[in-house]
Amino acid sequence: MLGWLLGNFNQKSHTNVKTPEQEAALRSIRKLIEFWRISPDELEFDASSVPSEFPEVTILPPKYRHPVSGDTWDGQGSQPLWLREALTRGGYTVDELRCAPPDGLGLEH
Repeated sequence: MLGWLLGNFNQKSHTNVKTPEQEAALRSIRKLIEFWRISPDELEFDASSVPSEFPEVTILPPKYRHPVSGDTWDGQGSQPLWLREALTRGGYTVDELRCAPPDGLGLEH
């Protein structure tokens, strides 16, 4: 039974792309199931609580771009090392690294 459960968790679906965080969570779940020898009958799972479709992840346009390396950052999360170094060691200003806003956002002055 455990092999069936782990086999189902291990099956890859080419249409179901997972984020690195989701892959890490699945690895943890597989390890826990194997360690504790949990059978499918022991799992209480209400499939109605899982949405049939998940919202799509929106990829934001870059807000900052390095003029030489081409590295970009969308302004979300921690400031990347390349940006910190460009500002502190490279002599660039924030305005020099800022990307032009996409057309149609109504940011004209």
